[in-house]
Amino acid sequence: MTCLECFMSEPVTIAFAKHGAAPSGVLLVLVDDALNFGREAQKLLKPALGQIKRAFEADRFKGKLGGALELIAPEGLDVARLIVLGTGKAGELKPTDFLRLGGIAAGKIPGGSTAATLLADLPGAKFAPEAAAEIALGARLRSYVFDRYKTRKKEGDTDPVTLTLTLLVPDAAAAVRAWTPREAVGDGVLLARDLVNEPANVLDPPEFARRATELSAVGVDVEVLDDAALSRIGMRALLGVGQGSIKESRVVVMRWNGGKPGEAPVAFIGKGVTFDTGGISIKPAAGMEDMKGDMGGAACVTGLMHALAARKAKVNAVGVIGIVENMPDGAAQRPGDIVTSLSGQTIEIINTDAEGRLVLADVLWYTKDRFKPKFMVDLATLTGAIMVALGTENAGLFSNDDTLSTQLAAAGAATGEKVWRMPLSPEYDKLIDSKFADMKNTGGRNGGSITAAQFLQRFVDKTPWAHLDIAGTAMASPASDINKSWGAGWGVRLLDQLVRDNYEK
Repeated sequence: MTCLECFMSEPVTIAFAKHGAAPSGVLLVLVDDALNFGREAQKLLKPALGQIKRAFEADRFKGKLGGALELIAPEGLDVARLIVLGTGKAGELKPTDFLRLGGIAAGKIPGGSTAATLLADLPGAKFAPEAAAEIALGARLRSYVFDRYKTRKKEGDTDPVTLTLTLLVPDAAAAVRAWTPREAVGDGVLLARDLVNEPANVLDPPEFARRATELSAVGVDVEVLDDAALSRIGMRALLGVGQGSIKESRVVVMRWNGGKPGEAPVAFIGKGVTFDTGGISIKPAAGMEDMKGDMGGAACVTGLMHALAARKAKVNAVGVIGIVENMPDGAAQRPGDIVTSLSGQTIEIINTDAEGRLVLADVLWYTKDRFKPKFMVDLATLTGAIMVALGTENAGLFSNDDTLSTQLAAAGAATGEKVWRMPLSPEYDKLIDSKFADMKNTGGRNGGSITAAQFLQRFVDKTPWAHLDIAGTAMASPASDINKSWGAGWGVRLLDQLVRDNYEK
């Protein structure tokens, strides 16, 4: 469980008990698409099987994955209600299906419930501890709500309570072992969601940095660089973005040393624009309120570092986030200005709303130079163009390294946080060549997400690198079975899987 103050309440507590334990509260059971229950479920449900089968027929329930059937006070069972969840073909379920089942289960439990029991049992096979842990994770993610600023309730709303969800499993100790690292990852996702959902008048750059320092509670070494330090270092591209705000900019360096001493770390970089007006190139008013989420990349990196530390990942990892506020005032940078980045390369500002790449340019170069990592992955709500290309189902992946790209694609398939590789090539570089400086910060409308990535590539040298454009996935993405929140916490599970599968020894 997290120590961070960001979590104001625990919507669900997960527990495990061995098959045969008496259920409490709402009872949830699984059935396949042949309407077969597992052996344990058949024993438990025996008094009510006739009623259940009649309900199947009356409701035309087919047991498809995602389907659910509810019975109030089933006969012979000492529970208030029974919820039957369809699994589809039980033998073909993937980890993401179990995750989804957990979310569906949590969504079916009535509000105000304090206890529920899910019988982890399927026909024809022993229920794996990892499958039970995925169900628990899905339930925890689905149960998240962000309502700390609501003072009035709608009619019918219940007082907030903590639900205890107990999973009945063949081996409770094994399920707990499988759940413990997933709980840490889930906490990281919820931390990222909290950060994205916060309003910008609360979560400004200094406050974001302060919250990141709380990661020290789980063993992360945290260093905060303020305006004066960034000026001494020479992060003029980053500072240029924030110079129109009364809020100082920050860079936060988070280090988790769980690997071999002296071994090069893996590195994650996040764009943290806590509010983006567009600066002098101001955005239209419609929808501008969503720009409080323009720090989704930095939120993900913060949540990821929590997850790695809390589960004691056997890896050296560094997370670096650049946190600024992009505001228009008399001190703001103008279109036509030329800034010198930390790398020494000069940048002509064509559009002050193309600010995230300026932040990342300095932070990428700083991370590359200081830590000499095995690879760098940056995450940024960078371009609307990526949403035109990919919608909200996939993040755009740009990379100079085929191995890293393949690893990210595999991690995306395993977690359901999918990525789609987009092109990079020298031909696109021509679009960001400048008449007056080494480059300009935008290449125009055509290929906007590609030219943004081409820009970033100029600040990584030969370090293996991937850029994830998460504008379509980090915020305001469609609700799913495991997320009903505006802020998705997207990327924490993806990158944890990347590390777990490829970089822990």
